[in-house]
Amino acid sequence: MKTRTIDSDAAIRAGLEAAEARGNAMFDAIERAGIIAPGKTEKQIDEEIYILARKDFGVDIHWHKRLVRTGINTVCVYAEDPEPRVVQADDTVFLDLGPVFTSSNAQWEADLGRSYALGNDAEKKRLVADLPRLFNVVKAHYDTTPDIIGEQLYAYAQKVADDAGWIFGGTIAGHIVGEFPHAQRIPGREEHRIAAGNARRMRDPDADGHARNWILEIHLVDKTKSWGGFYERLL
Repeated sequence: MKTRTIDSDAAIRAGLEAAEARGNAMFDAIERAGIIAPGKTEKQIDEEIYILARKDFGVDIHWHKRLVRTGINTVCVYAEDPEPRVVQADDTVFLDLGPVFTSSNAQWEADLGRSYALGNDAEKKRLVADLPRLFNVVKAHYDTTPDIIGEQLYAYAQKVADDAGWIFGGTIAGHIVGEFPHAQRIPGREEHRIAAGNARRMRDPDADGHARNWILEIHLVDKTKSWGGFYERLL
C-alpha cells in the first residue's frame, strides 16, 4: 500500500488545488479543440480527450474511468455502463474526468465535471447554467454549517435541485479526494461519501488525523428523466 508522502494539511490542500487548476486548463483545451461535437460517438470523444491529456498535459494516469455521456446517458450515474451513443445536435453532453498530476514529488487526484448544451433548447441551457450555480449554493451551506454530516449535505443538494425544478440524479453528491491513490487507503468507504446513511461529520479528520478534502458533485436531471448534466470540483 502506498503511504502518504505529504504530511501538512496545507500542503495537501495546495497540491489538490494546483491539480484542479491544471484540470480546468485541460477542460479549456478540450473546448478550444472542438472535441465535443455532434456526430461523434462518446468513445471517439473519450479517445481524443485521452490523446490531448497525454500530449499537452502529461497525463498518463486517470484515477477513475473517464466518462463522456450524451443524451439519455446523461441520466446515468457513475457505476452504470449504458450503451454508447452518438452526440446529436441538440444534446446535453457531460464529461467526468479524473486526471492525476505530479507535483512536489507526489501525485494528486483531480476530479472535475462539466456539461454542455449543444443546441438552442432553453431548458437544456438553463440546466447547464444551474449546475455551477447550485454547486455554489450547496458549497455556501457547507461553509456555514461546521458540524454538517454527509447525509445532511446530500439531502440539501437534493432540496436545492428540486427547488430549481430538477431531479437530483446522483446516488451520492461527492466523496473525498487526495494524494493518489486515495481509494486504496479508505477503510469504511461509506463515511467518505456525501450520501444517505453517512452520519459522520464531514470535517472530522481521517484515520491519520489529517483533514479530509471533498469533491462536491451536482448531477441534475430533467423531470422527464431523459437528459441531464453534471458538474463537480473541490468543495
